Amino acid sequence: MSPVSPGEIATPILHADLDAFYASVLIRDRPELREVPVIVGGGHRGVVLAANYVARAYGVRSAMTGTRARRLCPQAVVLQPDYDLFSTVSTGVMECFRRVTPLVEAISLDEAFLDVRGASRRLGGPVEVAERLRAMIHDEQRITCSVGVAASISVAKLASKRAKPDGVVVVPPGQITSFLHPLDVGELYGVGEKTRALLHRLGLVTVGDVAHTPLRTLQRAVGEHLGAHLHQLAWGSDRRELTPRSTGVFGHGARSGEGDPDKSMGAQETFGRDTDDRAVIARELLRLTAKVTHRMRVAGVAGRTVTLTVRFADFTTITRSRTLPEATEGTQEVYRTALALYDALGLQRARVRLVGVRAEGLVPRERVERQLQLGEREHGWSDADRAVDRATLRFGSAAVRPASLLG
Repeated sequence: MSPVSPGEIATPILHADLDAFYASVLIRDRPELREVPVIVGGGHRGVVLAANYVARAYGVRSAMTGTRARRLCPQAVVLQPDYDLFSTVSTGVMECFRRVTPLVEAISLDEAFLDVRGASRRLGGPVEVAERLRAMIHDEQRITCSVGVAASISVAKLASKRAKPDGVVVVPPGQITSFLHPLDVGELYGVGEKTRALLHRLGLVTVGDVAHTPLRTLQRAVGEHLGAHLHQLAWGSDRRELTPRSTGVFGHGARSGEGDPDKSMGAQETFGRDTDDRAVIARELLRLTAKVTHRMRVAGVAGRTVTLTVRFADFTTITRSRTLPEATEGTQEVYRTALALYDALGLQRARVRLVGVRAEGLVPRERVERQLQLGEREHGWSDADRAVDRATLRFGSAAVRPASLLG
């Protein structure tokens, strides 16, 4: 890992945006469609949900009527959306982000902001982190991702747009104005069509025009709050902090600490090489389980359903679930369930590419009424888990681990 330069430390915000997400997910198992125009949605009277880059070259865009899209590109293949699949893939991607940093603000199924300043010691600078994330997503989900790297949320968002498709763009602090000022004001993050039209009517066409308009003049023209906000955006000086949150099913979710917790937590890992060794797979399931249950205990939640994901060498993916008698956040209980689900598959020589463990149906820990069973020791695995958590928080994740994971 190369040393992190001061310039990289100054650009800790990443905006990761999945490329043509809905289309990419639907065609990843259909190689015959990769080089042809594909439209998602846009039925007889519907509107286009998404289009791949081949279709976009013909002028097809999301929110366009299906009739117009087919007129622009009559040879396009039209696919119907699969919202359950989109949500599943999005969940896997967001888990990749959270392996790198807990500071993830998901703003839709296919994009999120990340603050990676705390990951530099483990993973290198923001650019290295961006490339690592892109590789993980490509390997595990077989779709591509573009990433913008900057000092602020608004500039990182614009940088990721310039990175598309399948690239990384970094905007160092010293290049913010040269990057921003030539752009149309409509490209500023959060500026909609009405605000863009208003600014254009005022003769403010580029971001540079806004930046060089005196603040009080701008505020008199568009309002005090909006004027101040636009001024900050135009100079790249906005410093809104990330608000870690997850998307729920198809884009609806709650901020951390508000309402119910996320409905599930999980982790998955791709092996360095495909394997059919049960011992290797069992160790990975234990490692993933320990990661998931630690996060659950930190969040103060427990889960009742354990889900196992297995992806084979041919990319066939299956999931199996088991619901427990009562919710738990215990590492051993979740691990035993996940391993039993794997053994129940009856695999002999099938080579495995990826495994994942997920706890679902999460509820706040205080809602779980757990009674001591007859003959059960007063102190057991739950005390051990909490001791591990305390050591991890103080000394790092490698301080304490199961003996089978040593080496």
